[in-house]
Parts: sequence; C-alpha cells; structure tokens
Amino acid sequence: MNTPEGERRDRALRARNLRTLGALAGLFILPLAVAFFAYYATSWRPPGRVNHGVLITPARTLALEGVFRGHWSLVYLGDGACTAECRQALMVMRQTRLGLNNDMTRVARVFLATANCCARDFLGSQHPGLRVLDAADTAVAAVVREFPQAARAHTLYIVDPLGNLMMSYDARQNPHGLLEDLKKLLRLSHIG
Repeated sequence: MNTPEGERRDRALRARNLRTLGALAGLFILPLAVAFFAYYATSWRPPGRVNHGVLITPARTLALEGVFRGHWSLVYLGDGACTAECRQALMVMRQTRLGLNNDMTRVARVFLATANCCARDFLGSQHPGLRVLDAADTAVAAVVREFPQAARAHTLYIVDPLGNLMMSYDARQNPHGLLEDLKKLLRLSHIG
C-alpha cells in the first residue's frame, strides 16, 4: 500500500517526466513551427537565386562551329583596338580563368572584335591563348547579333559546351562572383 508521501513522490516524478517529454517535443517541433510561420504567414522568402551573374533567358544557341562547342567559353565583345574598358575586361577574363586552377583547361577565352580588328601585338603578348574573331566575317557577325546589345563594353559572357549563351557579368563589378559561378558550373557539369 502506497503511503501519501509515496503518492506525492510518484506524482512529482510523473510531472517531471512530462515536463522533460514536453521540452524534448518542443525542441523538435518549435523550429518547424517557426519555419512554417515565417514562410507562409509573412512576406519573407529565402533568396531565390544563388548566382552572381545575370541569366540570359532563354539561352541563345550560337551557331559558330568549332568555337563554342566542347568547352566552356568566356566571351568578350568589343572594338578590336581594345580601349581601356576592353583591357580591363580581358584582364578580368584572364585572371578568372587562371583562378580555376586545374579546371582552367576546360574554359576557353574568346574575343569577338566588333570593329577595327585588331590590336594583335597587345593581345598576343598580354593574352596568349585568347581566340580573336573578327565580325567582318559574316558567320562571326551573325553570332555577334545574338549577344545582348546593352553595356557590351563592360560585359563578359559565359557560353556552355553546347554553344548556348547563358550568363553575363559586368566586368567592373565583383569578379569573384564570376569565378564562383564558373567554379560551380564546372563542378556540376559533366560535359566540357
């Protein structure tokens, strides 16, 4: 037979066990409830994008055989005389490719000269391995028309191994964003 003191101890033990069980349940349920509330009952939403560049939608296929196929390409469009903006963009493009370390062989650099082609001495000495194409060639001119017209003097583009123009970056802004996006693309890509 339980004594009144034994019953009090049993009730106290049961109450302590229920508090412990409630605290453990709250530990798991409370964060879930807060997350549901924040997502559905407020205007807050997690950031929808993680890339640093501007996606070109829809992606445009560049029909220049042998130039954009089989590898990732960093592309710059500009006057072939290569002004200060051009030199800055080409330097960012070169440094970004070098920053890829072992993956840099998967990325080609292409300069589409829209006029006055070309400052070959400067390009050859400062940017070895840069592929220079002159828009005086009708096939190259057709490809140049596929690129967005706005702010070309400061813009670098990424073309995927299937020849699709897919992203653009302002070369004056954060060049580390271009490098981060390119590393991510190369890590996730099984082609090129």
